Amino acid sequence: MPEEMNMEIRPYRDDDEAQVVELWGGTIADAAPHNDPLLAIRLKLQKDPNLFLVAAVGDAVVGTVMGGYDGHRGWIYSLAVDQAYRRRSVATALVRRLEELLREMGCLKVNLQVRGSNSDVFGFYEHIGYSVEDRVSLGKRLYYEEGQA
Repeated sequence: MPEEMNMEIRPYRDDDEAQVVELWGGTIADAAPHNDPLLAIRLKLQKDPNLFLVAAVGDAVVGTVMGGYDGHRGWIYSLAVDQAYRRRSVATALVRRLEELLREMGCLKVNLQVRGSNSDVFGFYEHIGYSVEDRVSLGKRLYYEEGQA
């Protein structure tokens, strides 16, 4: 972790909400209802909130990552870094800390998904030890209509 930044990787706090929503709005563009930042935050805080991490420099949230663990595999979600802090090891520090937490929970393997249109990040993930696997990702949205979630 770069010393000159005095960056802290810590669990998400309620007072981080506005900064996280702003960060995601500028880095994770997806209009799907299940990706609404406020909904994602609320749901994550109900399940394994310790796996929702932020990178903070002073009072500024400069990065996020969320993790999931189902007892068999871990997952990485919502890795985002403010444009001004990219290529300064923020994303690597977030992923490494999440991996530590998952390992402590007994996790044997971590997965993540990247949209095909976001192929620019493949190099980053390969650099930190991830590889493209011969898998096909299937999905089904189960989100509720507005006001029901």
